[in-house]
Amino acid sequence: MNFGRGRSREEPEINLIPLIDVLLVIIIFLMLTTTYSRFAGLEINLPTADAQASNEKTVEVNVAVTAAGDVVINKRPVNGSGLQAIVAAMQAVVPPDAKDPVVIINADAKAAHQRVIDVMQAAQQAGLVHISFATQAAQR
Repeated sequence: MNFGRGRSREEPEINLIPLIDVLLVIIIFLMLTTTYSRFAGLEINLPTADAQASNEKTVEVNVAVTAAGDVVINKRPVNGSGLQAIVAAMQAVVPPDAKDPVVIINADAKAAHQRVIDVMQAAQQAGLVHISFATQAAQR
Protein backbone atom coordinates (compact mmCIF):
# COMPACT_ATOMS: atom_id res chain seq x y z
CA MET A 1 0.00 0.00 0.00
CA ASN A 2 1.31 3.28 -1.07
CA PHE A 3 -0.53 5.96 0.86
CA GLY A 4 1.60 8.89 -0.27
CA ARG A 5 1.08 8.33 -3.96
CA GLY A 6 -2.40 9.64 -4.20
CA ARG A 7 -1.66 12.96 -2.58
CA SER A 8 0.08 15.72 -4.40
CA ARG A 9 3.20 16.94 -2.77
CA GLU A 10 2.78 20.48 -1.40
CA GLU A 11 5.58 22.97 -1.93
CA PRO A 12 6.67 24.65 1.31
CA GLU A 13 6.20 28.40 1.28
CA ILE A 14 7.17 31.18 3.59
CA ASN A 15 4.34 33.38 4.65
CA LEU A 16 5.69 36.94 4.66
CA ILE A 17 2.78 38.65 6.37
CA PRO A 18 3.68 37.51 9.94
CA LEU A 19 7.33 38.41 9.27
CA ILE A 20 6.36 41.93 8.19
CA ASP A 21 4.10 42.29 11.23
CA VAL A 22 6.92 41.32 13.58
CA LEU A 23 9.34 43.73 11.90
CA LEU A 24 6.83 46.59 12.13
CA VAL A 25 6.30 45.91 15.83
CA ILE A 26 10.09 45.94 16.39
CA ILE A 27 10.45 49.23 14.48
CA ILE A 28 7.62 50.86 16.44
CA PHE A 29 9.13 49.61 19.72
CA LEU A 30 12.54 51.03 18.81
CA MET A 31 11.04 54.36 17.77
CA LEU A 32 9.13 54.72 21.02
CA THR A 33 11.97 53.70 23.34
CA THR A 34 14.78 55.62 21.66
CA THR A 35 15.69 58.80 23.47
CA TYR A 36 16.67 61.64 21.27
CA SER A 37 19.10 63.53 23.40
CA ARG A 38 20.52 66.81 22.32
CA PHE A 39 24.13 67.35 23.15
CA ALA A 40 24.53 70.20 25.54
CA GLY A 41 26.24 72.98 23.70
CA LEU A 42 27.59 76.27 24.78
CA GLU A 43 26.11 79.04 22.70
CA ILE A 44 28.57 81.83 22.23
CA ASN A 45 27.67 85.06 20.54
CA LEU A 46 30.94 86.60 19.51
CA PRO A 47 31.12 90.36 19.24
CA THR A 48 31.67 91.96 15.89
CA ALA A 49 33.57 95.10 15.09
CA ASP A 50 33.74 97.34 12.08
CA ALA A 51 36.95 99.07 13.07
CA GLN A 52 39.78 99.66 10.66
CA ALA A 53 42.93 97.63 11.09
CA SER A 54 45.31 99.30 13.47
CA ASN A 55 48.70 100.36 12.21
CA GLU A 56 50.09 100.10 15.72
CA LYS A 57 52.27 97.09 16.20
CA THR A 58 52.07 95.49 19.61
CA VAL A 59 55.31 95.02 21.45
CA GLU A 60 56.09 91.36 22.02
CA VAL A 61 58.48 90.15 24.70
CA ASN A 62 59.60 86.64 23.76
CA VAL A 63 60.73 84.72 26.82
CA ALA A 64 62.28 81.28 26.40
CA VAL A 65 62.76 78.90 29.30
CA THR A 66 65.22 76.12 28.49
CA ALA A 67 65.22 72.61 29.90
CA ALA A 68 68.17 73.59 32.11
CA GLY A 69 66.14 76.46 33.60
CA ASP A 70 67.89 79.30 31.79
CA VAL A 71 65.78 82.30 30.80
CA VAL A 72 66.31 84.06 27.47
CA ILE A 73 64.43 87.29 26.74
CA ASN A 74 64.30 88.43 23.11
CA LYS A 75 67.23 86.15 22.28
CA ARG A 76 69.38 87.60 25.08
CA PRO A 77 70.22 85.44 28.10
CA VAL A 78 69.30 86.85 31.49
CA ASN A 79 72.26 87.48 33.77
CA GLY A 80 71.45 85.98 37.14
CA SER A 81 68.88 83.44 38.13
CA GLY A 82 66.77 85.43 40.56
CA LEU A 83 63.34 86.87 40.04
CA GLN A 84 64.60 90.46 40.15
CA ALA A 85 67.05 89.76 37.33
CA ILE A 86 64.20 88.58 35.12
CA VAL A 87 62.09 91.63 36.07
CA ALA A 88 64.95 93.98 35.19
CA ALA A 89 65.56 92.24 31.86
CA MET A 90 61.87 92.47 30.94
CA GLN A 91 61.67 96.14 31.84
CA ALA A 92 64.81 96.81 29.77
CA VAL A 93 63.33 95.39 26.55
CA VAL A 94 59.95 97.13 26.79
CA PRO A 95 59.95 100.72 25.52
CA PRO A 96 58.36 103.20 27.92
CA ASP A 97 55.72 104.29 25.39
CA ALA A 98 54.63 100.73 24.55
CA LYS A 99 50.90 100.19 24.70
CA ASP A 100 49.88 96.81 26.18
CA PRO A 101 53.00 94.74 25.54
CA VAL A 102 52.50 90.98 25.32
CA VAL A 103 54.78 88.43 26.98
CA ILE A 104 55.05 85.22 24.96
CA ILE A 105 56.51 82.35 26.97
CA ASN A 106 58.24 79.55 25.07
CA ALA A 107 58.97 76.90 27.66
CA ASP A 108 60.76 73.65 26.97
CA ALA A 109 58.65 70.57 27.73
CA LYS A 110 61.27 69.44 30.22
CA ALA A 111 61.62 72.82 31.94
CA ALA A 112 60.74 72.99 35.61
CA HIS A 113 57.27 74.34 36.25
CA GLN A 114 58.60 76.59 38.97
CA ARG A 115 60.84 78.37 36.50
CA VAL A 116 57.84 79.14 34.26
CA ILE A 117 55.94 80.44 37.30
CA ASP A 118 58.94 82.65 38.11
CA VAL A 119 58.76 84.14 34.61
CA MET A 120 55.04 84.79 35.05
CA GLN A 121 55.64 86.48 38.43
CA ALA A 122 58.43 88.56 36.94
CA ALA A 123 56.11 89.71 34.15
CA GLN A 124 53.52 90.72 36.72
CA GLN A 125 56.08 92.65 38.77
CA ALA A 126 57.34 94.34 35.60
CA GLY A 127 53.79 95.54 34.88
CA LEU A 128 53.24 93.23 31.91
CA VAL A 129 49.79 91.74 32.36
CA HIS A 130 49.23 90.19 28.93
CA ILE A 131 50.84 86.74 28.93
CA SER A 132 50.61 84.09 26.24
CA PHE A 133 52.13 80.64 25.90
CA ALA A 134 53.58 79.43 22.63
CA THR A 135 52.92 75.83 21.64
CA GLN A 136 53.73 73.64 18.73
CA ALA A 137 51.57 71.09 16.99
CA ALA A 138 51.98 67.47 18.01
CA GLN A 139 54.02 65.46 15.55
CA ARG A 140 52.27 62.46 14.08
